[in-house]
Amino acid sequence: MVPGTGSNAAVALPWLQALSVHWATTVVDLPGQPGLSDPRRPRRARLAWYGRALEEILAAMDADGVVLVGNSLGAAVALAADSPRITARALVSPAGFIRLSVDPKLALASAVWLLRPTAEHTRRMLRLFVAPGADPPETEVEWMALMATCCRTTLAPPPLPAELLASRAEQPCVVGVGEHDRFLPPHRLAPAVRRTMNLDVRVFSGVGHLTTPAHLHEVVSLVAEVVDPPAN
Repeated sequence: MVPGTGSNAAVALPWLQALSVHWATTVVDLPGQPGLSDPRRPRRARLAWYGRALEEILAAMDADGVVLVGNSLGAAVALAADSPRITARALVSPAGFIRLSVDPKLALASAVWLLRPTAEHTRRMLRLFVAPGADPPETEVEWMALMATCCRTTLAPPPLPAELLASRAEQPCVVGVGEHDRFLPPHRLAPAVRRTMNLDVRVFSGVGHLTTPAHLHEVVSLVAEVVDPPAN
């Protein structure tokens, strides 16, 4: 499992718990993100660099028959990685297909969070990451406030080349996104995924860009489509 921007294995523990009930699961701390990996970040060609880093991680693990589960930035990294050890991909709220949308309300909340990362400012921003009327988990609020206090976040990655995405369609791949994802609205993401990889996007009801523990059953169901496909 490859987490998104500002995340790591510790923060993704609910994902690990949900997935490992069904399959042997490893969570990767990406270089340059807050965690136990190398603090350095690439200066250019970030996704290609991250893809190579993930390839090196799989080689170091000596892992074969790997299904990559990528979330947000992690999904773009999973697409960028090109290794014979990879057999399938499950992408949740995936970057790498389109440029992320940032509406004025989200831009303002994010700027306030970065300038003064108090718990309330963080909570106010994260309410835009979940479904309308829902509250973000307090663990996410605490983590994002700490991250903005101690770290410098990375910018959203650009779309990957269309020819690379087309080549990834040669392997099993499934894509899911929350119906309330403000960064990757389904009405924008779905046509891009269909155009580049000829895939339909599963839309998770009641979910925003942040997949909370209450909705991880949707992720497990999505991953099962490529790990345990139904017999013909």
